[in-house]
Amino acid sequence: MAGELLIDTGAFVALVDRSEKRHADCVAALESWTGPVVTSEAVLTETLYLVGANWKAQEICLEFFLRGAFLLIPSSRASLKRVTALMQKYRNVPMDFADATLVALGEELPTDWVFTLDRRGFSVYRLHGRKAFYIAP
Repeated sequence: MAGELLIDTGAFVALVDRSEKRHADCVAALESWTGPVVTSEAVLTETLYLVGANWKAQEICLEFFLRGAFLLIPSSRASLKRVTALMQKYRNVPMDFADATLVALGEELPTDWVFTLDRRGFSVYRLHGRKAFYIAP
């Protein structure tokens, strides 16, 4: 598969933490992807928090970006406006800030592929209010 793949927090944590039950599924999905893997600063922050205070786990997360395996796309003023609208629209799902940044990023790039363990949310979210995401793994 090619094109950009948006990586969400749950999949990122599962890649780093071998004890996660979906670790092998996430590793296999990442290994099969041939295009760029991108995410937002919100997802990176959430991931670093969830892997805990263990510096080695945090370092592994950061190394994905430092070695160029993942690309970090900062939010712009326009994307933050879109995030606000998305969080309002999907408030009953609910949609958190990190998820909203990924949907906005998907609209900007554009890509409709998301690497997530959050099927409940991402099966509801729509790009530009219409297009469903393809979800990996």
